[in-house]
Amino acid sequence: MKTPAGIAADSFAIIRHELQARSLAFEPPLDAVIERIIHSSADFEFAELTRVSPGAIEAGIAALRAGSSVITDVQMARVGISAPRLSHFGGSAYCFVADEKVRQRAAAEGVTRSALGMRLAAERGLLTEGIVAVGNAPTALNEIIRLIESGKRPALIVGTPVGFVGTVESKLALMEQTVVPWVVTTGYKGGSTIAVAIVNALLRLAMGAPATETD
Repeated sequence: MKTPAGIAADSFAIIRHELQARSLAFEPPLDAVIERIIHSSADFEFAELTRVSPGAIEAGIAALRAGSSVITDVQMARVGISAPRLSHFGGSAYCFVADEKVRQRAAAEGVTRSALGMRLAAERGLLTEGIVAVGNAPTALNEIIRLIESGKRPALIVGTPVGFVGTVESKLALMEQTVVPWVVTTGYKGGSTIAVAIVNALLRLAMGAPATETD
């Protein structure tokens, strides 16, 4: 019977073989991020959908090593991020979507809880030099763009919301309107699983751990 490490190693070997067969090659450290996304989704289309601004992977690694916070739009993303790896550098993951104050303010201000959660993170000083991971709500991504325009500056934005309403537009706005480093999956595809895969890949890189290592 194969061990978890053996299964992971075999999986990544298959991923690399399939990428080579499709004539898709990526330089380090981006290759580790792409491979982790595919490992989490079994969807090779992400190799062509993923876009990265210059220096984004390096910016994310540096922020994690500095103990930066990670702010997510939904709880599913927060709980998927490796807490032991994050705490190794003194960082923590936050999501405020379930906060009662967020619910009340979102209703009063007519915005989504995910968007208001990003606003609250900024008010608490967590956004500046932090990493934002949006895997579900394009409204949260739009709020981050607005906050950046008002002077708040994260170290990295992982923008992979999934869906059909406002999703493509929010990703395009991130790529075209911000100077903050970003990782994006273009089009309708994305999801919390993808956002988590990207952050966990960055954590592995920050620790010098192999991409094939299991959590």
